[in-house]
Amino acid sequence: MMRKSAFASVTLTSLLLFGLVNSWGQEGEWINLFDGETLDGWSVHSGFAKYRVEDGTIVGTAVKKSPNTFLCTDREFGDFILEFEVFLVNPELNSGVQFRSMIAKEEMVFWFRNNEGVLRPSSIPADRVYGYQVEIANESGGSSGGVYDEARRAFMTPWWPEKGSKASKAFKNNQWNKYRIECKGASIRTIVNGTVVADFRDSLSESGIIGLQVHDVGNDSTPYEVRWRNIRIMPLPL
Repeated sequence: MMRKSAFASVTLTSLLLFGLVNSWGQEGEWINLFDGETLDGWSVHSGFAKYRVEDGTIVGTAVKKSPNTFLCTDREFGDFILEFEVFLVNPELNSGVQFRSMIAKEEMVFWFRNNEGVLRPSSIPADRVYGYQVEIANESGGSSGGVYDEARRAFMTPWWPEKGSKASKAFKNNQWNKYRIECKGASIRTIVNGTVVADFRDSLSESGIIGLQVHDVGNDSTPYEVRWRNIRIMPLPL
C-alpha cells in the first residue's frame, strides 16, 4: 500500500509540474487558436463589425447599425479548457466569447418558456451565431463570467454572478482580464482572474465553435474596441 501511494504521489506531482492536470484529472495539449499575426482559422458571422490584428492581439471594433458580430473558429470543440485574455478598451462596449456555439445555416425557430412560464417562439436568420456565451462587461455591471444563451434561451439567472458577490467583482476595468472556461460533458465552469463565476450542468449543446463578440451599438458611431490575446484551447479526452 505504501509503495502504491508513493508512486501515485510522484506521478501527480510530475503532471502538475508540466501543467497537464486540470480539474477533472485529464491530460492534453494546448492549441493556440490565434497565431498572433493573422486571422487564419477564423471567419466573421452575424454582423459586420470589424476585426483586425494589431500588436499580437485581435481587435474588435463596433460599427454603427451592425448586429451582434462574431469572429468564429472554423473548428468545433466538445470537451475542453479554453483560456484567453481580454481588454475592454472602451468599458462602454459589452462583449463576450461564444463556446459550444453554432452558426445557423438557415432561418431557425426555437420554443422556450419565458420567466412567466409562457411557451414562446424565437426565430433567428441564417448565419446567426447562437449558443453559450461567457459575458465580458465593465466591472460596475458585475456580470462578467456569467453565461448567456445567445440568440436562444437568453438570460439564465442560475448562471449569473450574484450582485455584490466576490464573483461579480472579479473583472477589472482598464486592464487585461484572464478567462478560463472548462467544459466536460454537461459540466460547465467559468473562471475570471482566478475566481469561479459560474459552475453548472447543462446538456443542450455539447460541442460547437468558439466566437469573439463585438456587441450591437445601435446608431452610436463611436468606434468602441475590445482586444483579445493568448487564446488557447486544450481538448479533453471523451
